[in-house]
Amino acid sequence: MKIPVKVLVFPCGSEVGLEVFQCLSRSRHVELWGAGSTKDHGDFLYSNYISGLPYVTDKDFIESIRKTVNQYEIDVLIPTMESALVTLKVNEAYLNCKIMSSPLDTVLICNSKLATYERLSEYMKTPAIYNKLNDVNEYPVFLKPDIGYGSRNSCIVNNDAAARVLLRDNTNTIICEYLPGNEYTIDCFSDRNGSLRYYYARKRNRIKHGISVNSTTAKEHDFEQLSKIINKVLRFRGAWFFQMKENSSGDLVLLEVASRIGGSSGLSRARGVNLPLLSLFDLFDVDVSISPNEIEVESDRALTTRFKHNYVFNTAYVDFDDCLIINNQVNVDLIKLLFVFRNKNKRIVLITKHQGNIEDELTKYRLNTFFDQIIHIKNNENKSDYIKERESAVFIDDSFAERESVLKTKGVPVFSLDMLEVLFEC
Repeated sequence: MKIPVKVLVFPCGSEVGLEVFQCLSRSRHVELWGAGSTKDHGDFLYSNYISGLPYVTDKDFIESIRKTVNQYEIDVLIPTMESALVTLKVNEAYLNCKIMSSPLDTVLICNSKLATYERLSEYMKTPAIYNKLNDVNEYPVFLKPDIGYGSRNSCIVNNDAAARVLLRDNTNTIICEYLPGNEYTIDCFSDRNGSLRYYYARKRNRIKHGISVNSTTAKEHDFEQLSKIINKVLRFRGAWFFQMKENSSGDLVLLEVASRIGGSSGLSRARGVNLPLLSLFDLFDVDVSISPNEIEVESDRALTTRFKHNYVFNTAYVDFDDCLIINNQVNVDLIKLLFVFRNKNKRIVLITKHQGNIEDELTKYRLNTFFDQIIHIKNNENKSDYIKERESAVFIDDSFAERESVLKTKGVPVFSLDMLEVLFEC
């Protein structure tokens, strides 16, 4: 296994792609690339980003991927959605790079819920399937596509009339019994020898658009035995997961199996199990050890914001009281940003009206050697008078009056503490 391995994630802006970024972006073993068909959030995360690739359904998709792989000398492709996974795995030999997934026959079975149920119904409960609406004897029922993922084109239907309308426009739809109970995802990892090395069950407490946005450790059922059964019936390699839901009697019923990582599998990462990195090592026949922290972890997800801007600067001026230090504690968000500046060779200047010995204060907080320059001014002076640049600088201060003065007299962009996110891309 060469280091670093060039890894391309497609599509990288999906929830799965964003989780892969969290797992691999800081690994010294990986040179991470992201790609998508349309410009998406991946552009704000992946420093190596390729946009404008054809959609999976386009006739020139595979040829375009092949050219991309050759142009950037990609070693491994990580598909993050089922349609891409199937198409890329089928064409793996032609693409001349590794596709990180289970064997093709497993990928094809997992791509179809009906095929999955057929293979596993002998070993566990699967949903009751109605071949036609006239067979339905009780509502509500659940409609979902045989081939699809997340909650796309899936819904609860409460009566026959509504079901007929929905089925008229969706021919790939199966009619299932409605399962009213708790829903679970079980993240798994199997090595190249087919051994189940890891499983972790999480309860999907809150779901939006098919994504679990709040998850906690689940211990309500024998998930270990279920994981072993599925791993024995189907051949897996690397990360995979399955989902189950309780029926009205509280029994678990299989929803789906997927031969990729789950979008909310970050709960495993939080316990010390990096599923994409483990899968990558296994893909190159490297033996791995798995030692999770046996702690209770809860994850909760919400929309996050990333920014880009067109301003280029070389110097950052930053305040001390109620800015870098708040309530006798270091402002960790600001110090993180200042280290980003330092990594990009920007000059960092402390400008302060601190009442007292600033050197002693900096030593107290272990910041005495951090700044390129310290400007300690009197309380009746204006900070704007000490900023020499009219371009190529930024000013960070909690005081509106100070910011307004700098902006109006120097034309230097100014930032309050609630604006720090903007500067992380600099």
